[in-house]
Formats: sequence, structure tokens, C-alpha cells
Amino acid sequence: MTTSHPTVAVLGPGGIGGLVGGLLARDGHGVVCLAGEETATVLRRDGLRIESTPYGEFTAAVEADTQLREPVDVLFVTVKQTALAAALDRVPPHVLGDAVVIPLLNGLDHLAVIRGRYPAARVVAGTIRVEATRTAPGRIVHTSPFADIELAGDVTELAERLRHCGLGVSLRDDESAMLWDKLAFLAPFALLTTCHRTDVGTVRTEHRAELLAVLDEITAVAQAAGAAASTDAVVSFFDRAPQTMKSSMQRDAEAGRPLELDAIGGAVLRAAAAHDVDTPVTARLVAQVARAVRQEG
Repeated sequence: MTTSHPTVAVLGPGGIGGLVGGLLARDGHGVVCLAGEETATVLRRDGLRIESTPYGEFTAAVEADTQLREPVDVLFVTVKQTALAAALDRVPPHVLGDAVVIPLLNGLDHLAVIRGRYPAARVVAGTIRVEATRTAPGRIVHTSPFADIELAGDVTELAERLRHCGLGVSLRDDESAMLWDKLAFLAPFALLTTCHRTDVGTVRTEHRAELLAVLDEITAVAQAAGAAASTDAVVSFFDRAPQTMKSSMQRDAEAGRPLELDAIGGAVLRAAAAHDVDTPVTARLVAQVARAVRQEG
């Protein structure tokens, strides 16, 4: 990348992609959002409208299309795991070329899919901790006091660009450890809030014993997979999180949308089986959420 602002594409301008794209566009980057025709039409006409606790309210002008038609410097992949396969059709490999690709998806399995699809690109593992929701096409509500990205790779210049637009950014050396650090928090957060249909404040008080049991199981799986996961660090994050914070899985369940149950809970159970780690509480929660989805469907 040069000293001029890198060009950026956002595949999936929902809560996360819309927030990241809006902040980059406000900071002077050329941003093209890739989405369905209805969303693309709204974005071309109205831009991205952001309501954010730390960043304020603003509208950012962006380009929008149903397919990537010109090369960009950076591609953020911010769709849900359940929509990944179809969404990647919007980004032809020959157009993307050797761009830097930052997937901000949940789970562990998406990196192999994206790297297989774009062998010429530089796919840098990333995670994000944020509570942001798309309330309508092009309208993003960001309610958490944080929006923190971790990237596993030598992308110092890109990290500085992201910090300049207001995002918290940390660089990590170990891709697997970074992904497991996120999953160690996300899996209990998603499973418990969805299973009990409540916020994180209630989980950490009324369901604390269950929370600690799940954290112990997932930490054991992460350590068996080679990551230096710490239960204490995750408990600390739970205890600091805003009382009313909800998981994206819970919001999807409330709205009747497909759940990332396999990408989150399934990833933990598959790794547990591979490393012969017993995870009865996690398995029960995954089964309960799956059963509730079948009953409501």
C-alpha cells in the first residue's frame, strides 16, 4: 500500500461490515460495499448511516455493487458463516488478485475456505469484538463502547489506518491462539445468551456456574489445540461487558434468521473430539439451541 488511502471493499455491509466501512469512508478511504441489489441501491442513494455510542451519528458516502468489478487494496469479509459460500460469488478471484483479505467471521473453519478460493490473495486472520446491528439496509446501530480488531500478520500500515479511523487494533503473531481467544469468549456468550434468551449481565450472575463450567471446557479444548487460553481473562471480559449486551446468535434467533451454531458451537465440539477432551456442558447447550431452532421452525 502507498501513502494514499488504500481502496477498500466490504463484503457484507451489515452490523460489523457497515460500521468498519462507514468509519473508513468517513476517514477518506474509497469504500465499495458488496451486497444484494436492494441493499446496494440504498447504499448508493443514502450511504451508510451510523449511530454509535463512541463515534456519534454520521452518514458516510460509499460505492455499492452486487459484485466486485475492479481491484481493491483490502477486502473485509464480514458476512455470517452461514452466508459465506454464496457471498464469495460476489468477489471473482481474477478481479481480487493479490489484495489483502481480512475475514472478520466467527469460528475456525472459514480461513481454509477463503484461502482456497483466493490463492493469489494475502488472507490475514482477523477477529472483532463489538456489538453492532444492521437495523435496515445501510443503517447500523453500534451500542458497545468498544470496537476492537485483532489481526494475525505483518499488516502494520493497515493497522495504523484502522486506528486512525477510530478502531482499536492489536497485532498478533499466533493465528490459532488469536482465533481460540475469540472463540473461548464467543462460544459461551453465544450459547448461553441464546439458550436462556437473556443478556450477558444475567448470564454472569444467574447462570454463573454454568458459564464457568463452559469456560473450563472450552479453555481445555483450546489448550489441547495448542493455544495458551486463559479462563481468568475470559471471565474478566464477561464481568466488564455492558449489562445489556446480547450475542449476534441471540439476535439472529430472535429474528428467526439462520444461526452460526455450527461455526461456533460445532467448531468447539469438533476440536474437542479431535483432541479427546470431554465437553458435556458445551454439548448440552449446543443440543438445546439446535432443538429450540427445530421446534420454532
